[in-house]
Amino acid sequence: MKVLFFLGLVALPSIACATTLGVTVTNIPDAVGTIRIAVCAESEFLKPDCKYHAVVRASAGQVNTTFPDVQPGVYAVQVFQDRNGNQKLDQNFFGMPKEPLGFSRNPSMHFGPPSFADAALSLGAQSSAISLALRTK
Repeated sequence: MKVLFFLGLVALPSIACATTLGVTVTNIPDAVGTIRIAVCAESEFLKPDCKYHAVVRASAGQVNTTFPDVQPGVYAVQVFQDRNGNQKLDQNFFGMPKEPLGFSRNPSMHFGPPSFADAALSLGAQSSAISLALRTK
């Protein structure tokens, strides 16, 4: 019994420190497919397997989702509209995206995706909310 109590106390700080992140995605051109949203640590950035992720039915204009229990830290949010349901960002022969996409802090994307630093945001113990716009070209 004492061991279970001790283990509960050890786990408590990580549970108590988790925060909630609200994400609003704007500039969605139409209601085709889904909006795939990922909250990624630097080691996960631009990869398909971020720890925190959600899939929301596309809606012209904007969609909202909430990520509960996100550990405080530095993250970047990456989003794309999966118009054909293949669960990946489609690209042309040159690697340019064929589906709308966006990142936290709405960084410029001239010759490729932004760096993690350009899209990074710091989450503390308080709940946070961000808004980002999809880019269609």
